[in-house]
Amino acid sequence: MDLYIALVHYPVYDKNRRVIATAVTNMDVHDLARLSATLGVKGFFLVTPVEQQRELVGELLKHWTAGYGANYNPRRKQALELASLVPDLADAAAAVQRQTGVRPVTIGTGASDRESMVTFSRMREIIDTQDGAAIVVFGTGWGLERSFFEALDYSLAPVLGHSEYNHLSVRSAASIVMDRLAGVRED
Repeated sequence: MDLYIALVHYPVYDKNRRVIATAVTNMDVHDLARLSATLGVKGFFLVTPVEQQRELVGELLKHWTAGYGANYNPRRKQALELASLVPDLADAAAAVQRQTGVRPVTIGTGASDRESMVTFSRMREIIDTQDGAAIVVFGTGWGLERSFFEALDYSLAPVLGHSEYNHLSVRSAASIVMDRLAGVRED
């Protein structure tokens, strides 16, 4: 399967479990684009319904892909050319379908246990053996809103450590998840 990443800024929870739209951060844009380029991800979607956020991030992307930044740091340009701005996940899926000719499956990620979770090894097996495309969906804030999450095709098990603390930054979680799904295996 061809892999894509979507970083969703709405609908997500805040720390009080209210549904909000989070702000797109410069660090997330750069780091997830670099992650995508490193692992051969075909595209990286920044998902926000907030038009002003898309305009602001569009200027940032233009700087690094066509402006001064493109000449200053061609490696950064290469990574950020993978980034696209869309108002919702349906637009990301439609873009993938236009590129690949198939409807992508969606793979949700989160820090909590959920029903019908798929292990990383099983998801890697699906990705390695099936044709098509998949969008790995990451939420910002305190995670993807429940009904949004439940509408996705797959739900990955959370990244767990050896303590009760479980609140990774989305950049850290995405790096771990994507390495498990698409990284080079040493065995």
